[in-house]
Amino acid sequence: MRLRLESRPEPSRAMLVASPLLAAGCTVAMGVLLFLALGQRPASALHTFFVAPVSSRNGLAELLLKAAPLVLIAQGLAIGFRANVWNIGAEGQLTLGAIAASALAIRFDGTDSGWLLPGMVLAGILGGMAWAAIPAYLRTRFHASEILVTLMLTYVATLLLSYLVHGPMRDPQGLNFPQSILFGESALFPNVLEGTRLNAAIGFAGLASIAAWVFVTKTFAGYRMLVGGLAPLAARYAGFSERQAIWTALLIGGAAAGLAGVGEVAGPLGQLLPTVSPGYGFAAIIVAFVGRLHPLGIVLAGLLMSLLYLGGEAAQIALQIPYAVTGLFQGTLLLCLLGSDLFVFYRVRFAAGGRRTGKGRRP
Repeated sequence: MRLRLESRPEPSRAMLVASPLLAAGCTVAMGVLLFLALGQRPASALHTFFVAPVSSRNGLAELLLKAAPLVLIAQGLAIGFRANVWNIGAEGQLTLGAIAASALAIRFDGTDSGWLLPGMVLAGILGGMAWAAIPAYLRTRFHASEILVTLMLTYVATLLLSYLVHGPMRDPQGLNFPQSILFGESALFPNVLEGTRLNAAIGFAGLASIAAWVFVTKTFAGYRMLVGGLAPLAARYAGFSERQAIWTALLIGGAAAGLAGVGEVAGPLGQLLPTVSPGYGFAAIIVAFVGRLHPLGIVLAGLLMSLLYLGGEAAQIALQIPYAVTGLFQGTLLLCLLGSDLFVFYRVRFAAGGRRTGKGRRP
């Protein structure tokens, strides 16, 4: 008997649901091997990584706090991914949104006005959209790969942020540390859970999830983008504009990432720093695919990814292991998901294998 892969007549709906669960199980199994290699007791290490961070009220608040930007960005990216528009530069768009919002907060520092925070939100959205408009224009005008352009612009955005916090936007009273001034109360989101850092910016993730579900399932524009991704030739025959789909996908992704940047500088950070994001823009790509590009799945995947961030921090403190373990878990999760996806389109069959003759033929 031998095993062989047999193509399914159509994708398995059951495996579409089970594949992320299978990937999560494989990730935990790989984690056991990793902790053994690091000289840790797997049961204790897994408890520290996955249970201890959310065993308190503050831990749950931190889970939601970190999940909010991941879910927000992933909802925006997933709309483009459905249309085969690959925005890999959400990290740079988040950075530009944070810069634009911070510029407004610094310019009107000390102003006790109700319009400042909404203005920062608008500035952040426009900043992210402007950064995403560059690859959109290059793709539609010169057929440049949006994958490469969005990715390379992320490094440009990071260097621009570094220049600003070391120069024009540096706090003059900050003892030459690369950071902006601390924002005033009128430039910060209010806390929604007393005694924690959880703030009103979490509402953007919820609204984005609802808006993404409505856009994908209830609007003609969402249907048009879905058809363009699944069957580009049919979409072209039906008169759907590929150019419009590219612009829509990239601008929505840029707006979501820019808004996430506002949530960071006007939320837990309270100022502009050179490390405004711990990699949310890249982690959101994993969140989008683990969540099957579905709004509800993305919410669940965002909570899982947030737990990995918290677990990495807890393990670094309690177990004295490198924080890079978080990246290992993230990469392992994506790798296991890609491997599990094989069974959506293929199934394993047992085939009888005969003995070969001397001439290499089966009897």
